[in-house]
Amino acid sequence: MPKNILKEEVNIGDVQYEWTVKEYIQHERHQNWYWIMGAVAILLVIYSVVTANYLFALITVLFGIILFMQDMVSPMDVYFAITNTGIVIGKKYYRYSEINNFWIIYNPPFTKNLYFGQNNVLKHRMQIPLYDYDPRPIRDYLTQYLEEDLDQEEEPLSDRLSRVFKI
Repeated sequence: MPKNILKEEVNIGDVQYEWTVKEYIQHERHQNWYWIMGAVAILLVIYSVVTANYLFALITVLFGIILFMQDMVSPMDVYFAITNTGIVIGKKYYRYSEINNFWIIYNPPFTKNLYFGQNNVLKHRMQIPLYDYDPRPIRDYLTQYLEEDLDQEEEPLSDRLSRVFKI
């Protein structure tokens, strides 16, 4: 279970790498994107009403509202650090024993991400943008404590779809 470093006194160890990441990726959306997504949402709501699937209509409307509201707010800066005992993401500290593995997807300019895998079903991976950092020394450091998942050669489908559709 990750520890809240603001509420508990936690020894996070010596910081080896640290940088600030955005809470989420805020895509630049043009006016056409809103028209297309609005049309898709209206078509999905009409389809769900015609097929008497009112729950799907409600979910579609709520999804649209959430996307619109998220677009109005700028993402917060979140502190990230790799230490000799674990990693810190924002206010949470994860010991290396709580993390299964890590992998790096480095395909500039589209993808430059560091991923951490967890046992938790609800939070099965954490994604950290590398920005302009060189992934090689970070990889070399993390392999001392974690197993690298070499099977992961591509960006996860959910991340790719969210980037393509700007969600």
